[in-house]
Amino acid sequence: MASLKEIKTRIASVKNTLKMTSAMKMVSSAKLHRAQTAIGGKLQYELKLHRILAGMLQDDDMRKALHDELGFGAHGDHHPIVLQDVSHDALPAKPGVRRVAIVAFSSNSSLCGAFNANVTKLFNKTVGELEKRGYDADDIDVYAVGRKIADAARKAGMCPKAEYPQMADKPSYAGASDLASDLVDSFAAGEVSHIIMVYNHFASTGSQPSVCENYLPLALHEYDEDAEAADYILEPDPISLVKSLLPKVLMLKMYTVMLDANAAEHAARTVAMQVASDNAKDLIDELTLAYNKGRQQQITSELLDIVGGTMA
Repeated sequence: MASLKEIKTRIASVKNTLKMTSAMKMVSSAKLHRAQTAIGGKLQYELKLHRILAGMLQDDDMRKALHDELGFGAHGDHHPIVLQDVSHDALPAKPGVRRVAIVAFSSNSSLCGAFNANVTKLFNKTVGELEKRGYDADDIDVYAVGRKIADAARKAGMCPKAEYPQMADKPSYAGASDLASDLVDSFAAGEVSHIIMVYNHFASTGSQPSVCENYLPLALHEYDEDAEAADYILEPDPISLVKSLLPKVLMLKMYTVMLDANAAEHAARTVAMQVASDNAKDLIDELTLAYNKGRQQQITSELLDIVGGTMA
């Protein structure tokens, strides 16, 4: 059994740890509140905007006009935006897609529970699935938003093509637009034929599920197949509107994912620090009980020595 001095020293150490975890929880809670305010209705706005675009492109005449006037949408050809029925989470096959880019989001620091471990696990799983489809490390470009995922990629034998640690801590629309533009340019130039996003989604403070979804080609058919095409009044004309809407949807998608992953990080860290604080309090209670029992035994032993000496 540890001495009373050792127990007392450990209680003091745990109390210091409790102060740090409590402070970190308060800081993370404040950052989470700001992140939730930042994302606000942007996620729903982005989903609605994407759905409007998908609704417009349900129409066969619109597809034909896009192909005839803008020169993309033809089956089997590579164009800046390939209009095809792509599921949001379907992975490509090697014969049809030459190169793949993965945009993965993580945090720059740890102490956020399983946040980084979960996104790293999904990233490795995605790479493993691509390897089963015939890809190797040289066929996959990794864009790492966050130091932890960049380190995980290097550990897996893949050197990130680009790293954006600053955007993991402070997401900005300008930074998201630049990243989206780089990805779209690579896609348009034929350098990559498929772009995948891997991140943790902020569902609630206690839930941040890992998500793997396609960025390009656009998943335009995630709706009820029996639903009729939406009848929109389009001004000034459909082609001009689609040309304006496509880049907006792509840039807004990148920005909302950054905000989503950032909010998920702060939520995970808040929960992790709360759990750590609770564990520290429990440990302090256990150590205090052990200290009191030890002190009681010491006092009893001293009393018995005094009584024994008196009787002698």
